[in-house]
Amino acid sequence: MELFEKIAFGSDGLIPAIVQDVESGEILMLAYMNREALAKTLETGKSHFWSRSRQTLWRKGETSGNEQKVKEIRLDCDGDALLLRVDQKGVACHTGKQSCFYRKLEDGTVAAADEQVAFSSHDRSTILQRVHEVIQDRKRHPKEDSYTCKLFSAGQEKILKKISEETSEVLIASMEEDRSQVIYEVADLLYHVLVLLGFHDIPLAAIYDVLESRYGK
Repeated sequence: MELFEKIAFGSDGLIPAIVQDVESGEILMLAYMNREALAKTLETGKSHFWSRSRQTLWRKGETSGNEQKVKEIRLDCDGDALLLRVDQKGVACHTGKQSCFYRKLEDGTVAAADEQVAFSSHDRSTILQRVHEVIQDRKRHPKEDSYTCKLFSAGQEKILKKISEETSEVLIASMEEDRSQVIYEVADLLYHVLVLLGFHDIPLAAIYDVLESRYGK
């Protein structure tokens, strides 16, 4: 394949592949590819890597179910590193963390890092994704004092009831032409819709795909 001639695989036949969430921009993991892994990734649209410890080809999510649908592959300026932009199903790290980069070097030791390190606190374009990720984390790691966890515990009927209530609140605020209340109630509605998506394990990317297919029509 001609494109392989532009890729500088190392002396061991491998090239590092950084994996990034296509929607949030979060760096998820680092793995290695050989020619076969890259070819399988291009062929299937699912990320494949080479395990240096097991000396075998593996597909991300083949045992955990946390597979990655590859949306785009980029090659760096020197041709010796790849960037995979993916739609991540579930979590990326085998520890159960969303990203493998959940630790930081601080004061001469290794400490827990903010799991949202990829985001600027002023970047509002990813807020829905960030809220959705927190909701998913609450589902995986319940907290006693979490309202989101209480919704999950109560089940789908409770979640749907809240969506119905919040929808009514949006309608009332709109009919009363109360702009500030419309904003507040729409935010509540969006949050509960995100909880419903989390209940069904539906990624935001699936919603974006549908919206994109309708764009301009």
